[in-house]
Amino acid sequence: MKKSLAILFVAALGLAACNTEKKGPGGLLYTIHKSGGKDKIKEGDIIKINVVQKNERDSLLGSTYDNEQAAVFPVGKKNYPGDMSDAFELFGEGDSVTFKLNLDTMAARTGQPKPEQFKNDKYMVFTVKFEKVFKKGANEPDSVFHKKATDFFQADFKADMEKRKTAEAGKIKQYIKENNLKVTTAPSGLEYVITAPGTGEKASNTDTVLVNYIGRFTKKNAKGKYILFDTNVEKAAKEGDHIQPGRKYEPTKMPLTNVVPGFAEALKLVGKGGKITAVFPSKLGYGEEGGGPVAPYTPMVFEIEVLDIIKAKEAAPAQVVPPAPVKK
Repeated sequence: MKKSLAILFVAALGLAACNTEKKGPGGLLYTIHKSGGKDKIKEGDIIKINVVQKNERDSLLGSTYDNEQAAVFPVGKKNYPGDMSDAFELFGEGDSVTFKLNLDTMAARTGQPKPEQFKNDKYMVFTVKFEKVFKKGANEPDSVFHKKATDFFQADFKADMEKRKTAEAGKIKQYIKENNLKVTTAPSGLEYVITAPGTGEKASNTDTVLVNYIGRFTKKNAKGKYILFDTNVEKAAKEGDHIQPGRKYEPTKMPLTNVVPGFAEALKLVGKGGKITAVFPSKLGYGEEGGGPVAPYTPMVFEIEVLDIIKAKEAAPAQVVPPAPVKK
């Protein structure tokens, strides 16, 4: 065998070994896709991870990639073999892995039934990238360790936020280009397309508007679709894999005084029966702090249909407004 072929053969064997599913304690299964070669995580370490959570049938339940905000938390004491903390201790900084928590073990050990969304599954599946593991030094006092960790992750968060802030305008521009939108740009920075102007008098700041709406991010998910984060339209919720159990999908009353500036501005641009697509930067939404499913410096896209405009003197008590478009 030639030397170059031998090297390729050895590399292929190493890659195959790295992607082999292994058995862990408590029925845990795990696969290391890429190893960072660092020390394994221990109880008390503070970790920063990006994670995708799915059920066994590959339905997406949550992803830090969707809102581009990694999770940071300390690794707790394991409660039983094969729990989440036990899984973490199999890996180290720089590792990219998939692990499957055994739900039967969880139910038996905790005395709690399987969560409803996992009732037909044996495993809860996590695909994780360990971005950072902050470890306590030998003989280092807890107070010193926690001060160093706090300083590190605050600086890290600030750097991440600066990147998000810098990237925001480009995200909006890219979304408009990808969707071939012929937008009008308002002085506020709102970008919009009126697809139906509606009729009659437009809403004013003191009015309540009955609407259907679909809220998306400018970012696509792993399936290549723009991430839907809120809607009161059931069909859109199903298509966006965002059905919320117990929610009523029906037209919603929204007082203009109780929604974020970009949403309020869009509502005032069309009359009854009007339809508008509004793309707005975070300064017209949730800004540098974010809110609910909306991370800091996140632009949003809303498709809005105005079903009725209720003048201030006619307005009945408003329904509870869904979280996404509501002003903080």
